[in-house]
Amino acid sequence: MKTLIASALILLAPALTTAQTATKPAATAEAKKSSAKPAAKSTSAKATKPKAEKKGDTVAKASPTSSRTRLHSGAVQVASGLAAAEAALTPEELQIAERVYTGRMACELGAFVSIEADTQSPGRFHVEGKGFKYHMAPVATTTGAVRLEDQRAGAVWVQIANKSMLMNQKLGQRMADECMSPQQVVVAEAIKKNPPQSLLDNPAAK
Repeated sequence: MKTLIASALILLAPALTTAQTATKPAATAEAKKSSAKPAAKSTSAKATKPKAEKKGDTVAKASPTSSRTRLHSGAVQVASGLAAAEAALTPEELQIAERVYTGRMACELGAFVSIEADTQSPGRFHVEGKGFKYHMAPVATTTGAVRLEDQRAGAVWVQIANKSMLMNQKLGQRMADECMSPQQVVVAEAIKKNPPQSLLDNPAAK
């Protein structure tokens, strides 16, 4: 009987050894799986970090945009202030503007000048011709002549009873001379028919 039991144990020993060996890889695989899960979590956590950085980048980019918006708004306000200041003409200047002849006027040497009132800025005028365009405002004078100026361009329009002329003070030249509106043509013809007397024609009696 003892011999039979011993023989059975000898036969069972290899099978037990094989079972123990098989359980070790299974345990090792389970350990690897459990260790792989935290690694995957850490990898996903790392993947989410760049997204947070992108959000930060988006916020940083919004800052220059807001600065540009503020600068643009400030520039618009300054321009509006300048336009308001420019629009404010004195009563005397507005009276001068009422005496300005408008329309297309023929000048000497085939030149012409067109003057139109600025409907957006009462008292000011658009003065145009071949190769030039000015935005002019009335200026008071001591001689009584009508004078318009575009101070930025240095252009001056002078109107007297029988003719007008356009000068550019920056260039130091006359751009148009002997310009006449229909009203000035009438005055010029009257002067030709009845020229004013000169002081030399009637010398003072001694």
